[in-house]
Amino acid sequence: MAEDPYSVLGVPKTASDDDIRRAFRRLAKESHPDLHPGSATAADRFKKLSAANEIIGDPIKRKQYDRGEIDAAGEPRRAHAYTGPRGGPRGAGGHPQDFDIGDIFSDFFGAGGRGPRAGPGMGGFAMRGQDVRYSLEVDFVEAVTGAKKRVTLPDGGTLDLGVPEGVSDGQVLRLKGKGAPGQRGGEAGDALVEIKVRPHAHFKRNGDDIEMELPVTLDEAVLGGKVEVATVTGRVQLTLPKGTSSGRVFRLRGKGVRNAAAGTTGDQLVKVQIVLPATIDDSLSYFMSEWRQKHAYDPGRG
Repeated sequence: MAEDPYSVLGVPKTASDDDIRRAFRRLAKESHPDLHPGSATAADRFKKLSAANEIIGDPIKRKQYDRGEIDAAGEPRRAHAYTGPRGGPRGAGGHPQDFDIGDIFSDFFGAGGRGPRAGPGMGGFAMRGQDVRYSLEVDFVEAVTGAKKRVTLPDGGTLDLGVPEGVSDGQVLRLKGKGAPGQRGGEAGDALVEIKVRPHAHFKRNGDDIEMELPVTLDEAVLGGKVEVATVTGRVQLTLPKGTSSGRVFRLRGKGVRNAAAGTTGDQLVKVQIVLPATIDDSLSYFMSEWRQKHAYDPGRG
């Protein structure tokens, strides 16, 4: 018998959807088979966490579970109605109730339920398999350029996934028919994979643009010249004009994120940051002192 999903995730029944989501992510990350290779205990724990999240992590199934319509394994509970002395179903106060058997089965099986195939009763109904949810971490560059990844399933199996270019943090990819198998001939559920993009040391995404800071030397800023700039697809040359100040932003066209839906590609925005040498020697100090006496200027500090 499956354990109570609230107990498995360690949350009270009054927990919000966000509390449940955070609890699952934290526990699933701790027990993920990739972090515990060869551990049957971790694999079993991960499987139980995923099963619990499949029930109370889904707002619809959570309500069905709380109402007692499905059990901890997601299976429908058999409905019982009080039958009065005349044999008809009766509600509160003994008054007859009108039932629509289609509504009952709709509550049990959801939109994936099918009509009876053979014979009376629930045994003749096909049931769609449950959707399963996974979380997959990818590098920043992989999210921008696309990648082939492999997801480890709770039962130890694997699922190959093509991460499309331009995927964003928190985006959910649906893999049709890759979820739990159906019952009584029903179709399989889907696999829902939530993408988590790891932060990059230098790049930051802003919509379809990529932002970064470029450190330059004092002489590069004063004299200008060509400097190398890293992009997600390789290094390129950027021409700095003479007298480039800190904070100036240069735009590298088409070096941002590809937006397949819009058919466009963002840009890379490069913000210059002048970095002085770690040690100011006597020659530099003397030169700047002489220069300041002859070329003092107002930088606009107000």
